[in-house]
Amino acid sequence: MITSFRHKGLEAFFRSGTQAGIQPIHAKRLREMLAALHAAAAPDDLARPSWRLHGLSGKLAGFHAMTVQANWRLVFRFDGTNVELLDYIDYH
Repeated sequence: MITSFRHKGLEAFFRSGTQAGIQPIHAKRLREMLAALHAAAAPDDLARPSWRLHGLSGKLAGFHAMTVQANWRLVFRFDGTNVELLDYIDYH
């Protein structure tokens, strides 16, 4: 279950469907990814090849990232079976 967001636009999209804070072209894919994250209990539950799930290192050690499109990623970490600190970033 998703318990917290870092990105306010992503949170608004998740809760109400508004696309004001996200790239509209990403809406369909984000909707699928958010539903999967909300249902996931562990990173293995998100192992779709097209999402390119991977663990991060350095200052983001303990976090995971999934590819939305091009440079855009969802970054999050698991706290037990919950997803927290969910962010939507363009990493370049």
